[in-house]
Amino acid sequence: MKVKLLFVLSLLACQFSYSQTEKLLKGVVTSDNLLLQNVEVINKTSKKSTTTNDKGEFLIQTKVNDSLLFYAKDFNWKRLKVSKEQIELNNLQVVMFKKPEELEEVVITKMNAIDFLGSKEYRQEVADKAAAKKAYDKANDRIGYDGTIDNPFDFVAIGGKVLNLFLKEKLPPVTKMTSDLLDRKKVVRTENEFATLAKNTCDQIFFTESLKLKTDEIDLFLQFCDADPKSKKLIENNNILSMMDFLSAKNIEFQKLKN
Repeated sequence: MKVKLLFVLSLLACQFSYSQTEKLLKGVVTSDNLLLQNVEVINKTSKKSTTTNDKGEFLIQTKVNDSLLFYAKDFNWKRLKVSKEQIELNNLQVVMFKKPEELEEVVITKMNAIDFLGSKEYRQEVADKAAAKKAYDKANDRIGYDGTIDNPFDFVAIGGKVLNLFLKEKLPPVTKMTSDLLDRKKVVRTENEFATLAKNTCDQIFFTESLKLKTDEIDLFLQFCDADPKSKKLIENNNILSMMDFLSAKNIEFQKLKN
């Protein structure tokens, strides 16, 4: 019985010793069967990091249960927990996925409607010209074979008005159109610099799953973080590890205030 107990204890001791010993783990990072270079590989447990070479390969010191993070621009970051089997195989295969393309910021411009009919005086002038032309056409239709005209008109005045009808501009004065076009209000959606940096560094999954934030709480949370002077240091010297640590610490304060 004692021999069996000693044997079990010996196995447990070996297992514990193995799990606490750091080993050099080799791996490769790909996306859509393409090798990814310059991917940042971070051992969040030991705070060590490295990057992949032009063949997508990396080497990093790890031990069992260490947490590895893989980060690259335009890709969703990936996190995995190192197992004993992965260390023994020493050939870690990591697949990353591209972020969906985001549309550029849209600027909505509100423009006042242009009154193409112009002022009351302009509309009256158009009406007068139309009436004069109608009268002229009616007079020509009523010319008799004997050369006489019923209800004769002053053709000098009518001719002048008809001529003006074709010579004058039918659009309102340029000054009025220019004034209307310049009277615009631009509606632009703005966002503070720290919030933009945080969203570009950490994707949506980090906020909803790691920080346990609701989707409609993320912007409020980032405003809360922006009020901390430390956020300005992150803007000047940012990396994914320091950003995650800062957001995790601020999330504890945020949850206390919320509750």
